[in-house]
Amino acid sequence: MSDTIVASTLTPVHFKWQVADKVATITLNRPERKNPLTFESYRELTDFFRACAFDDEVKSIVVAGAGGNFSSGGDVFEIIGPLVKMDMPDLMRFTRMTGDLVKHMRTCPQPIIAAVDGVCAGAGAIISMASDLRYATPEAKTAFLFVRVGLAGCDMGACTLLPRMIGQGRASELLYTGRAMTAEEGAAWGYFSRVVPADALPAAADELARSLAEGPTFAHGMTKKLLHQEWAMDLDAAIEAEAQAQAICMQTADFRRAYDAFVARQKPKFEGN
Repeated sequence: MSDTIVASTLTPVHFKWQVADKVATITLNRPERKNPLTFESYRELTDFFRACAFDDEVKSIVVAGAGGNFSSGGDVFEIIGPLVKMDMPDLMRFTRMTGDLVKHMRTCPQPIIAAVDGVCAGAGAIISMASDLRYATPEAKTAFLFVRVGLAGCDMGACTLLPRMIGQGRASELLYTGRAMTAEEGAAWGYFSRVVPADALPAAADELARSLAEGPTFAHGMTKKLLHQEWAMDLDAAIEAEAQAQAICMQTADFRRAYDAFVARQKPKFEGN
């Protein structure tokens, strides 16, 4: 559709981003405040992930923070202050808006890699959680600290996503106490795929993103879709959904490219179609 907005055409104001070799890198960029989120940055991030679904130039995404921190979450003065003055309809509009960010992160077809350094708290922790893969530095401190401001831990899908990632008991502790999960704990519990030195984090996340972007990206999108949808399926329904998904992937040119490359004893060059 000619009026469809794609990510490559956006010019965000509240975060930096660039596309290189089909990898989009988002950098939360308020380092003097540890990269907090505002009403406007929530909307821009949501619009970006929504637009990625229609962008053939973006095959994988890295989310990072500037200045040695990922994100401190919602800005105390620009979000929490106004929230205490809102009535219920406005509060519902806000909480649904923040949830939309997670929805569009989970439903955009591109794999998302969170590169987590330093403070990763509140909504920042949610963004890392909603990503597909997470790399961290030893200094990463990930805190779902909503309880610290008198709120429930069930924010933006945390009570669904986090237990599935690290287990019900561990998730319960983090959501009830608001304490920070260390990088060591996150790696041991399966939250982080790798822990690397801070100076190696950008390159490590970019290397993973590029490897995914060079892969069968249509198939990656199908994997992400099924990982998301199968939470609500029993085993028989999941097996049928995967049978249909795999049959669709078998009709792609990438499947043929992989076969031809194998026969020729070459490495396949996937194009995502």
